[in-house]
Amino acid sequence: MTQTDNSTIQSLSTEVSKLRQELHLREQLVQQLSQELFRLVKGNTNFKSQPDFSQRHLSELTDLRDQLQAVEEQVTFYQEQINSRDDEIYQLRQSVQELTDRSRMLEQVVQELPQIYRRKFEERMAPVREKVAMLQKENRQLQAELQSVSYRLALKNRNNTRGGIDLPNFPHEDFSQDNMSSIPNT
Repeated sequence: MTQTDNSTIQSLSTEVSKLRQELHLREQLVQQLSQELFRLVKGNTNFKSQPDFSQRHLSELTDLRDQLQAVEEQVTFYQEQINSRDDEIYQLRQSVQELTDRSRMLEQVVQELPQIYRRKFEERMAPVREKVAMLQKENRQLQAELQSVSYRLALKNRNNTRGGIDLPNFPHEDFSQDNMSSIPNT
C-alpha cells in the first residue's frame, strides 16, 4: 500500500466522520423540530379546531415545513454521500486485502527461492555426478589394466634379460702351461 493510498483512506475516513456528525446534528434538529411541532399542536387544543389560522402562524408553519424539507434533502444528500464513501472504503479495503494477500504470497515465494534453486541445482548436478562417478570407475579400471600390463611387461623383460643375453662362445682348447707363458703378465 502506498503513502497516497493511506492518505486517501485517511482523508475519506475523516470526511465520512464529519458527514456523520453533520447528519447526526441534522437528525437532532429534525427531532427537536418535530417535538416542538408536536408540542405546539398537542398543547394548543384550539389549534385543530380553529379553522382560521393567523397569517403569522401559517407563514411560520410554511417556514418550518420548508426547513424540514431542506433538512430532509440535506439528510438524503449526506446519506447518499455516506453510502458512496462507504462503497469507496469497502473497495479500498478489498484492494488492501488483495495487495496484502499478494504481498504475503510474494514473501513466501521469496523465502522458498533458495530451496527451489538448491533443488534445481541438485537436479542439474545429478547427471554430472553420475558422469564423474562413471569416469572415476573407468579411470580405476584403466589404471588396473595399466598396472597389469606394466607388470606383465616387466616380467617379460626380466625373463628376456636372464636367458636372453648372448655371451660369446669360445672354442674349448687345452690351455697348457706353455700357452700361459706366452700371455704377457700385466
